[in-house]
Amino acid sequence: MIVASSEQLSQLVSQLRSEGRRVVFTNGVFDILHAGHTTYLDAAKALGDVLVVGLNTDESVRRLKGPERPINTELDRATVLAALRSVDHVVLFSDDTPLDLIRAIRPDVLVKGGDYTRQTIVGADDVEASGGTVVTIPLVEGRSTTNIINRARTV
Repeated sequence: MIVASSEQLSQLVSQLRSEGRRVVFTNGVFDILHAGHTTYLDAAKALGDVLVVGLNTDESVRRLKGPERPINTELDRATVLAALRSVDHVVLFSDDTPLDLIRAIRPDVLVKGGDYTRQTIVGADDVEASGGTVVTIPLVEGRSTTNIINRARTV
């Protein structure tokens, strides 16, 4: 399900917690979905009951990745993510980092890819301070949106 706002998501997460469900959060651009993404999202979902994905808006992607990105619009990216069996909720965020979103929902588990360290994960301190855990999941070697885009440009 695509969630309209962080406020709506916060209410939803409160309800899920009252039901005793463990909430996992991750975030990213997810521009051209590939096997590395789906493997990562499946592993993230296995860490709890509900997987929430924070998705960068098109505007924030351009700031972070440059004017030629994203390839797919935020609505297309959100729709594809929401269709995956491992993803329960998708929420868009326009900041450069998901810190405000993380603080709003206080996930039980915060997940990032293995290219991050505990020290570089935005929101890690907040999640651990509220009793949650931070987990990194190894990347699938050879799977990268940037590599896919570069290969497509040379064909």
